[in-house]
Amino acid sequence: MATQHARATVITQRRFGGPEVLEAEERPLPVPAPGEVLVRVRAAGVNRVDLLIRSGTAPLYGEPPFTLGRDVSGTVEAVGADVTRFRPGDEVFGKVHAGGYATHLTAPAAHFAAKPATLDHVHAAAAPTATLTAWQALIDIGRVGPGTRVLIHAAAGGVGHAAVQLAKAEGAYVVATARADRHGFLRELGADEPHDYTAGDFTESVRDIDVALDLVGGDYGPRTLGTLRPGGLLVCALPGDLGLSPEDVEARGMRFAVVEAEPSGERLAKIAALLANNRIRIHVEAALPFAEAAKAHELAEAGHAKGRLVLVLPD
Repeated sequence: MATQHARATVITQRRFGGPEVLEAEERPLPVPAPGEVLVRVRAAGVNRVDLLIRSGTAPLYGEPPFTLGRDVSGTVEAVGADVTRFRPGDEVFGKVHAGGYATHLTAPAAHFAAKPATLDHVHAAAAPTATLTAWQALIDIGRVGPGTRVLIHAAAGGVGHAAVQLAKAEGAYVVATARADRHGFLRELGADEPHDYTAGDFTESVRDIDVALDLVGGDYGPRTLGTLRPGGLLVCALPGDLGLSPEDVEARGMRFAVVEAEPSGERLAKIAALLANNRIRIHVEAALPFAEAAKAHELAEAGHAKGRLVLVLPD
């Protein structure tokens, strides 16, 4: 099926730097290859890793130019050969490897799931990386369940607030670190025991943790080991300095894993069921126009947003 649009607009960058390097550019409309779909993007999530890639701190895409963006929600406009899961007109959401800051993108159909009818595009675009990271860390690796004591750092952030809810949906007891003014928010999400990381060392009061999810890095990993039970698991979910090695953790009789959320329409379909019945609610701190991608990055770098930031694409 031919799409009605002749050109795509993308937010690209030609050099590493601050938010000011992001700029709009028109390009020919991409054509889906076999196994791919062409998606008309309605909203795109802004992730922490986007900031690190843009600045060159984590040059995961190599040298510029490139287009950021890993989380999208939109409408299928065309399908490539061999695609049977979707057809033009279907509303989908998913995680892609790059290129989400665009009016249109092509990506493997296997990266997408049907968008829940109860979820708008803004909240759907905010969900994939946050929920997939939490799922892979807590379900696939951590195997959390009833009676599991889970510690989640940066619990009011994008991944953190999804992880709190997913852990509770699995029946776990959740200890969560965040500033005091976020504790009410965390309790609404189901956190059993919020801790203010600005008011004291969490290692002095948190004990007997089965699974800890580090979303901060630096010295948080080594400090968190002191909260784990023997054989406990520390999962790190961020690029860059983890503050320790697997050997460091194993030497203390504990387990260690690193997770980077992989695109998975199959997992997202399971997550979609939780989103549809409000067992997981994605909080969007702000939804900004597509043209204000630089402003969205400025807000994200300030580090005080609850939940997620999202770019809204023009009709």
